[in-house]
Amino acid sequence: MKPHRFILGLCLLVAVQQAPAQDLKVEKKVAKSMKKVEPEDIKKHIWYLADDKLLGRKPGTPGYQTAVDYVIDNYKKLGVQPGGENGTYLQTVRLRTAKTEDNATMTLADKQGTATLTAGKDFSIYPNPKEANVTVEAPLVFAGFGISAPDLNFDDYAGLDVKGKVVLVLRGAPQGFPNTVASYSMDTQTILKNAADRGAVGVILGSYNPRAGVPNFRNGINNVMHANGDVAFSRTYNDKIKLFAVVSHEQTENLLSGAGVSLTDAVKNLRSGKPASAPLNHTLRANYTSTYTDIESQNVVGKIEGSDAKLKNEYVVHSAHLDHVGIGRPIDGDSIYNGAHDNASGVASLLEIAKVYSRLKQNPKRSVLLVMVTAEEMGLLGSAYFAKYPTVPAGNIVADINTDMPTIIAPLLSVVPLGAPHSSLMGPVTKAANYLNLDIEEDPEPEQNRFVRSDQYSFVTQGIPALHIKYGNKTPDGKNNLDETVKVWREKYYHKPQDGIDGVFDFEAGKTYVQLNFLIGYLVAQDAQRPTWNEGDFFGTRFGSLQQ
Repeated sequence: MKPHRFILGLCLLVAVQQAPAQDLKVEKKVAKSMKKVEPEDIKKHIWYLADDKLLGRKPGTPGYQTAVDYVIDNYKKLGVQPGGENGTYLQTVRLRTAKTEDNATMTLADKQGTATLTAGKDFSIYPNPKEANVTVEAPLVFAGFGISAPDLNFDDYAGLDVKGKVVLVLRGAPQGFPNTVASYSMDTQTILKNAADRGAVGVILGSYNPRAGVPNFRNGINNVMHANGDVAFSRTYNDKIKLFAVVSHEQTENLLSGAGVSLTDAVKNLRSGKPASAPLNHTLRANYTSTYTDIESQNVVGKIEGSDAKLKNEYVVHSAHLDHVGIGRPIDGDSIYNGAHDNASGVASLLEIAKVYSRLKQNPKRSVLLVMVTAEEMGLLGSAYFAKYPTVPAGNIVADINTDMPTIIAPLLSVVPLGAPHSSLMGPVTKAANYLNLDIEEDPEPEQNRFVRSDQYSFVTQGIPALHIKYGNKTPDGKNNLDETVKVWREKYYHKPQDGIDGVFDFEAGKTYVQLNFLIGYLVAQDAQRPTWNEGDFFGTRFGSLQQ
């Protein structure tokens, strides 16, 4: 590991250590309202939203609409104002599922001749959500991991001419990169943007796993569209990239060996922090057709107006996704994926945060938005749309506190504030955790890459400091191995019909989540200073200017 990477990792490590105890003085009326959070109320919300009659809350279905109506009804009862479009609680999100037709073709040409590849075996092409028919012909070039991070002394594109070319990249990151930075670097949006910014017209993901085949896109790829037909957000589309595809391990080796590059050596060098980019000797030609299915869904936005004449025009967002995956493959005779933990529990948490505010005589200085987003399970689409096109001025959103599957299956004694170490949000997190006698830990499962897998990441990429509170490892018996319990639980329940009301729950833990997330948001809403990215932070450097 190079010294600069060690220092960056060490800074993140220090940031998440428990700070010395502070006597946070919470106003008596606020503390009293927090104490009134009832585990039984959390249970009632989850039981309603995870009932079979909602059929898994898939966007575009009557079950999802029932969930939307339930949230709006609760907002009205609690005095939460409409925060959506045109004086409503709703923000329309236009979802497009794009599919690549079976007639896709791809050929590779070099001095020895032209080879025709087989779709589904040698390659797969991501559908294009805007252009139905696409043809691309361009030279190929190898761009390593496709990473451009000169501030970390690693740049696959340094000295590499990719203008008008298709880049072959391997999805990965140097071993010295901190987990959150590695997750960002491997995100398809990042890979596409890095290539597009340097003039590439296509991106191909190669494989260094000989046992892995190419993906199957027969179920389609999901995107968000504008009313005029332009792409509002997509994880697999960039308007400058005409081709985004995947090739097999065999074809990856073929392309690299033709230029005298060993795949094994390239991966070894890249992982150790040494770029291995090189021109390739092939020209690629591809043709493909995309077809579309469109639906409309909704984000549900409620507003608690701030009490300060100036700061009420700034907003602290509490987010949670309202959707789940609907009806799917039967498991043990059940085909309804109810999503009780994922994420009826998060929605219940936000509704109870709203109830805490409803009992206060005076709201905090800043306004608070309670945003229930759609299509998280389809690729963080609802949050991505809201973060990029919010229903309030974009520059006025100061922070996002996301709640996604808090995993309320055991007492909550310690927490992991994913994302908080990158910004001043670590301050209110530490104060709130100390107040509730919760320890702060590092992520016990960094390999899960949760930082980029939930809705807080949508806000981060718009320059908004954000966090996601997850469970820590501390347990009442002192074994401090909650992650092991969660792994067993996840195997049985996660994204399965078994995640219903008959599962495992600890509603007292749910109460603690409500109190913690409320207090973090309340402290941010009361602070005269808006949250800031830490000086020189990786994400603040890349996205912080979007909020200026």
